[in-house]
Amino acid sequence: MTDHALRRLRQSRSATELAAFPFDFDLGRADHGEDVRLASGGPLTPVAGDGAGGTYFVCADGSVLYADSEGSAGVIGSSADEALETVIGLPGWHDCLDLSPADGTEKILARVAETEEEIRADYGIDAERAELRGALGLPERSPLELIGMLHSALLRTEPDFLLLNTEEGGAYERLDRHPRPPLWEPVLARGRADLAALRAGGGPTAWDAVARDPLRRRLALRAAQFDRADGDLGLLRHLVRYEARSSMTDELRLGAVLVGLHGLAEDLPLLHEVRDTDFDTACGLSAMPGAGSTGADLRRWALDLDTSMFGTDLSDEPAFTWTELARDQGMTELARVTLIRLLDEIELGQYRLRRPGGTPEALDTSPLRALSHEFRELGDRFQALRAQRLLAGLQDTAWARVSARLTQARLERELDRLPQATATLATLRAVLTDPRDTSLRLWHGVNLGRFIAEEHYALTRALADADLPEEARALLASADAILGELSGNAAAGVRELAEKTAERVRGLG
Repeated sequence: MTDHALRRLRQSRSATELAAFPFDFDLGRADHGEDVRLASGGPLTPVAGDGAGGTYFVCADGSVLYADSEGSAGVIGSSADEALETVIGLPGWHDCLDLSPADGTEKILARVAETEEEIRADYGIDAERAELRGALGLPERSPLELIGMLHSALLRTEPDFLLLNTEEGGAYERLDRHPRPPLWEPVLARGRADLAALRAGGGPTAWDAVARDPLRRRLALRAAQFDRADGDLGLLRHLVRYEARSSMTDELRLGAVLVGLHGLAEDLPLLHEVRDTDFDTACGLSAMPGAGSTGADLRRWALDLDTSMFGTDLSDEPAFTWTELARDQGMTELARVTLIRLLDEIELGQYRLRRPGGTPEALDTSPLRALSHEFRELGDRFQALRAQRLLAGLQDTAWARVSARLTQARLERELDRLPQATATLATLRAVLTDPRDTSLRLWHGVNLGRFIAEEHYALTRALADADLPEEARALLASADAILGELSGNAAAGVRELAEKTAERVRGLG
């Protein structure tokens, strides 16, 4: 991390004035005007701005992130010095964002020359550039070098430097439109390497290192899904036998399908053994051909499942497959970026939730449910709450609305948004008393009723701990009223929590 030039800039009034004009790097314009943060949670320090409302931020590792006033952002330098080299050396850098070294010398030099001629029509930049470079101790680099530096920096924006609107949580668009590798490439890299090693030989003993590791096993099976070979049957049998130890997983079903596609009746005993591992596997693989079936029967079953659930097209695989595998490999920010982008798309256009062939009102809200779950698995309650609020507002039965609001209230409480959580529980109680929807007629005697009561008491305790006695007493009354409606079994599990909460509230001043 180098910021020698930035420190020199701050110490020199003449350099500061030159940087501000004509190079539009103004230390006096560091206020972005919108509260922003990095999705990764790292520090973000505004250091300068430009006349168009854009802001230059320095990140924890020294990288400089530029955010414009139109909702786009990108890293433009791996350090403050590198960013200043770009801003000074390419005063029209905004018009060069689409360039990369692959465009070649002729195109790059022509674009830079055209851009600078347009600038020179209004004011000088050549003598000023030489003076400012000298004052800041920056080297003179060719446009080719600078475009290469800018291109490399932009590609580093995601996943670690995704910029968010702090209040709403939506992500800034990319500053550039350069292609990036699809998520499955880094996610599947380990699985593809293991699959190649498994194919290289060694037999079952050598395969155990992969087969006994649940994550490597899952990745190898996913790699085999998209790179199928006739000689894989032996290793697939081995992986499937071990995958059953994880009970019913998507990869177990995938492995069974990949084995079944070979259409050999001799594989039925193995697959039946796998199916009968436990209750969940028996349910998940219940449609598998039974005893006495033929290899053709097995292949038909596998083909049907392969067509409906798997296949070989990487782009057809649900994004959640890759984000889950990314998370499990510790690629947290890769998963987070993908999920935030997906949530932003849904929030901007709920038509994305429409069921194929259905009416405009018939929405499939399962992606929002999955997003809320995945964000919680990542530990990102803020984004989970974004997804949960949207989900709750789209439910079409009272049961679904209450369930969704219950999770929303819990997330709000965990984020210390106690007034919002209190309001959400009030909305939930209003649904409970609405006689127009009979889907909730049994809520008093099932776990949902118990969970509602528990969340009321948990939030009451949080209000008490936050020294909000009036709010705590009001919610305790509501919690006790709900407890009074529960059946004996549902109420029994809540009484101890209710007593402790009431004692805590009585202790308030």
